[in-house]
Amino acid sequence: MADAKKNQIRGPESKAPEKKANRRGAARLAAVQALYQMDIAGAGINDIFAEFESHWLGGEVEGEKYLPAEAAFFRDVVAGVVRDQAKLDPLIDEALSRGWPLKRIDAILRAVLRAGAYELEHRRDVPGRVVVSEYVDVAHAFVEREETGMVNAVLDQIARQFRSEEFTRG
Repeated sequence: MADAKKNQIRGPESKAPEKKANRRGAARLAAVQALYQMDIAGAGINDIFAEFESHWLGGEVEGEKYLPAEAAFFRDVVAGVVRDQAKLDPLIDEALSRGWPLKRIDAILRAVLRAGAYELEHRRDVPGRVVVSEYVDVAHAFVEREETGMVNAVLDQIARQFRSEEFTRG
């Protein structure tokens, strides 16, 4: 996972100030990686926050500079998924194709779907289509095109549940 962190959170070096969208994108990517680590290694949330905030969010590791991430956004997504997982998982299960319960989905995709579903429900400050698109991009960093299509379909279905008004306007 460290290699995935090193390869994914790093971004192009630039003298321009970081845009909020870029900082949130980095936070989403870090949140998915943190949720994955919690799922696979059984790491606790406080340990995850400490590790990611001290080493990965905008820091330099092994000579590689990582994109600065919006730490509060990162914390909100990770803590929200942990808090609401019992509610989010059945929503995701329902949106998945028959015969493919969430527990059969790869751990990194579970993390992407959980983070996306959480944000669709709770982060009304971000348009639903942006949330779906951002998590499809995050998934693309880890999996093949076919699987990113599944992420798009599942999150789109969940978005239409939580934010039907955004998706009926056109």
